[in-house]
Amino acid sequence: MGGARDNQGAVYGDKKQKIINPVWRPVSTQASVNEESLVKDVSEDGSQIQEMHCSISSNVSDAQLGVEVAEAVNEGTDLTLSSSASLDDIKDETLEGEPVPSAERHSLSVEVGASVIRFIKGKEGSTQKKFEKEMGVKIILPSSKKEDSIIIEGNSTDSVAKASEKIQAIIAEAVESPSLDYSHFVSLPLAVHPELVDKLVNFQNTILGITDVCLDENVGSKSNEDASDSEEKEQQVDQEHKVAVELNIGDNSERVKVDRTSIPIVGYEAKASRPSTSSDLGIDKSIFIKPKTFHLTVLMLKLWNKDRVNAATNVLKSISSKVMDALDNRPLFIRLKGLDLMRGSKDKARILYAPVEEIGDGDRLLHACQVIIDAFNEAGLVFHRDYNKKLKQLHATLMNIRHKKRRKGTRRVDYFDARDIFKQFGSKEWGEYLIKEAHLSQRFVYDESGFYHCCASIPFPENMQVD
Repeated sequence: MGGARDNQGAVYGDKKQKIINPVWRPVSTQASVNEESLVKDVSEDGSQIQEMHCSISSNVSDAQLGVEVAEAVNEGTDLTLSSSASLDDIKDETLEGEPVPSAERHSLSVEVGASVIRFIKGKEGSTQKKFEKEMGVKIILPSSKKEDSIIIEGNSTDSVAKASEKIQAIIAEAVESPSLDYSHFVSLPLAVHPELVDKLVNFQNTILGITDVCLDENVGSKSNEDASDSEEKEQQVDQEHKVAVELNIGDNSERVKVDRTSIPIVGYEAKASRPSTSSDLGIDKSIFIKPKTFHLTVLMLKLWNKDRVNAATNVLKSISSKVMDALDNRPLFIRLKGLDLMRGSKDKARILYAPVEEIGDGDRLLHACQVIIDAFNEAGLVFHRDYNKKLKQLHATLMNIRHKKRRKGTRRVDYFDARDIFKQFGSKEWGEYLIKEAHLSQRFVYDESGFYHCCASIPFPENMQVD
């Protein structure tokens, strides 16, 4: 926004105050006390003119004042009147619609990231209002949720600079908290193998339809019966269960004798219990990983502004040769077999995944992943708590209860029953697959292929190099 730079290199813009130079236009050679004379104001560049009225003290002749004004205009300086004819004696009356010169203002544009602006605003703007009152500045938030910058306005560069530092402190606290979710991650895509995607689709459909289909067939066979047929059957049941009862009523007696010896004993079949559905087990489609996004996760990242995204992109590209060396420039194949749980038990599962085995000798996969993690950590893009979680084994997540969409009016359930899933797929062979590349992936955004949006990528060896 133009302007001076402070000692930290931030640019502050200030709106140039309009300086008005009055020009004397004599109306009469005989000036008297309180006689109104017409004065026109000319701005520095002479492009705008303002009309004003003024009352002149009788102690200064109009000829003398005219000379002083004319000289001030010619020299390009502000008009200064003597004590006998001070500015207090001149009353400005700007014409309607003309802007009044504002006080000097300073502003600073700060890129904070669209995802953290909500922490600056607060609930219903409470944090923003409190901040503005304490710091004596004005915070202008972007109108679009996709914009990353805010504007800080204040009466001095000092107030704007202090407000900017305070904003950075708010952001630093926010990004460390769980309130701000991870925005990106380093992934090893597996959805590039169509045969694996097909197996995942079948896995999902089988679990969702195994009991629901049977239930729908039973319910459907009953519901398809004609209403009149149902009524006829009910009447037949009533006829079958009718019992003949002989009533002997004596004359003038208030008592009735009933012969119960001939009443047959009728048995009723117990109602069949309703089979369990996938929803009863806490399972619905939302907790399955989308087959077209299937991947291995190397590292989770919080990249809340463009600068951090660009930095992460450059880091990944810069270590391509190091990753190749860690893989010995040889293709890397993995095997997916069986099922396992990350948290909970089979009846109260939270995360279900397929274990990953590297095919061949050595730990080239873990070695390459550690090269990636170390590079991002050295660039200051990884939080300490995330870096301290040492990568021991990669896994391919199949189901995650955290993704479950909660319906209104239903209680929150943070687990699902996976016992039947283990019975059917506990020892499943998912297949062997080549790891072709590593991505810097953006969460919640997808490319045309259906996979997460790729911000940057580096290749893995696909062919064996022969010396």
